[in-house]
Amino acid sequence: MGRKRNRAWKYLFLFIAGVILIGFTGCAALREIENERRARESLLSAKELLGQRDYSGALKESQKSLSLSGHQPPAEALFNIGVVHVHFGHVKRDYKKSIDVFRRVLNEFPESHYAGQAAIWIEVLQANEKSRGEVEELNKAVKESRQENQRLNKEIGELIKTINTSNQIDMEIDAKKKELSK
Repeated sequence: MGRKRNRAWKYLFLFIAGVILIGFTGCAALREIENERRARESLLSAKELLGQRDYSGALKESQKSLSLSGHQPPAEALFNIGVVHVHFGHVKRDYKKSIDVFRRVLNEFPESHYAGQAAIWIEVLQANEKSRGEVEELNKAVKESRQENQRLNKEIGELIKTINTSNQIDMEIDAKKKELSK
């Protein structure tokens, strides 16, 4: 009938299964290490592009760094995205997006040194938005005042015409009175 397997084969199968398991977990770990390296390179590239005023390139590289980082993105990449969105040289700057990104840095990385900087940026941007609103209100008030001034100037011009016409009529009446009294 069938022969009993000896123990050596059992250990060989166990060894092969262990090698396969280690191979799979080792490959995943290597892949993760490679992604972290690429994420750091993208982050460095983003900083360099920001220095060169290539804002869309810096934004793409920072987002690439975030996507490569997986479940725990680096605070620095998020912070860079916020800076790109608020940079004065960036034509497509968006203060609201920047505030949202800085809030994300605060929420996800409260212990990071970027959290303090993000909090400062949020305060500055909110103050800027408040000032911008006040300036818009003042500009609106100035525009309304100018329109009112133009309306009043037009009314004054019409009144001056009426006064001149009235003076002309008064002079004609006085001239007629003098003629009649002679």
